[in-house]
Amino acid sequence: MFSFSPVKVIVAICLCLATACNSRQDKPEEQTEAPPSPDEQLQATTADNVVEVLTAYGKENPDTLAIISTRHGDIKVRLYPDTPLHRANFVRLAKLGFYDQGEFYRVVEDFAIQGGDSDNRTMKQGVYKIPQEFNPKYYHKRGALAMARYGDERNPEKESSSHNFYIVQGKPKQKYELKAFEEQKNMTYTPEQTNTYLSEGGAPSLDQEFTVFGEVLEGMEVIVKIAAEPVNSQKWPKEIVPHKIKMVN
Repeated sequence: MFSFSPVKVIVAICLCLATACNSRQDKPEEQTEAPPSPDEQLQATTADNVVEVLTAYGKENPDTLAIISTRHGDIKVRLYPDTPLHRANFVRLAKLGFYDQGEFYRVVEDFAIQGGDSDNRTMKQGVYKIPQEFNPKYYHKRGALAMARYGDERNPEKESSSHNFYIVQGKPKQKYELKAFEEQKNMTYTPEQTNTYLSEGGAPSLDQEFTVFGEVLEGMEVIVKIAAEPVNSQKWPKEIVPHKIKMVN
């Protein structure tokens, strides 16, 4: 039978603990690099890398549903997967908090409300535009979500703004109006699109001029309230209408 001294056991335990402590102290700490801040990510996006950045982001973030919250209530929108650059850009700005510093800064009753920007914004982003993603099946019906842009003289390729978006309110149209737009734009509306413009309304003058990348699912009554805000001569609401945007899927 083996015998042992209690003192030796205690000494042995202490030595083991000391050895363990020393091995932990001798091991160099791993340096982890802090992820870039939202501001750094936004400012790193430029005209040269925007397609690459948005394509990669879109693959990792397949979200398609968003809630736009305002003092008049919430607007739920669905983003179209087959306008991938515009969808990814909207999701990215929402998730990075950029849109939480925006507002509906221009409203034209019975036409559209425009948001995304604000004079009070502190976050900054790089300078870029989004290549247009026109799709004839997406048109400016009532509730269409689309991206604003500079005019043709400055922007002949009709690339979209990096952050300014708008939602169509619109009014019902007449058949002769739609015929005129079809001739002007060398396009043909489907029976469904024609019926929607005649019965529900929209803004056909904007078709194939601006990229439509989503639509309202709930909250048109909120859009009507925002569009009815008292405005100044430049169509800016006299009382600001801030918005916050979050993805919900």
